[in-house]
Amino acid sequence: MTAQGGKRPESVLIIVSTLNAEVLLLRRRRPPGLWQSVTGSLEWGEGPRSAAQRELHEETGIVADPEALVDCGRCNRYPIAPAWRHRYAREVSHNTEYVWRIVLARRCAVSLDPDEHDAFAWLPWQSAIARAHFPTDRAAITEFARHAV
Repeated sequence: MTAQGGKRPESVLIIVSTLNAEVLLLRRRRPPGLWQSVTGSLEWGEGPRSAAQRELHEETGIVADPEALVDCGRCNRYPIAPAWRHRYAREVSHNTEYVWRIVLARRCAVSLDPDEHDAFAWLPWQSAIARAHFPTDRAAITEFARHAV
């Protein structure tokens, strides 16, 4: 718990793609087998751009120029899953997710945080849509990754 009474109910979703419209997905350790794009909660006092840059580095080892991260102008709001509700203050029921993207010239090395993820895959955007678990992730891949440039 933090001084604010729990985890901040705001997060970032970062679509990492290449000029060839390949998309990076990560497989979560918990719950097992769940594939998603780079995601993570904003820390108290942190803005979405800083969180996107931090989460990209923490989860993949990719160090991005802040200008390369593009705010997609999309904000999703959804109920927090019961399995994760204990992390938040009692009165918090929904999360706000800010969507970002970064387009890389080509695939790059990925260094996973072994506490969070146990595998990664670079996939054609259509395959990434089929594999991604969350609807907001699938929608963002559909809208942004297939138009890599």
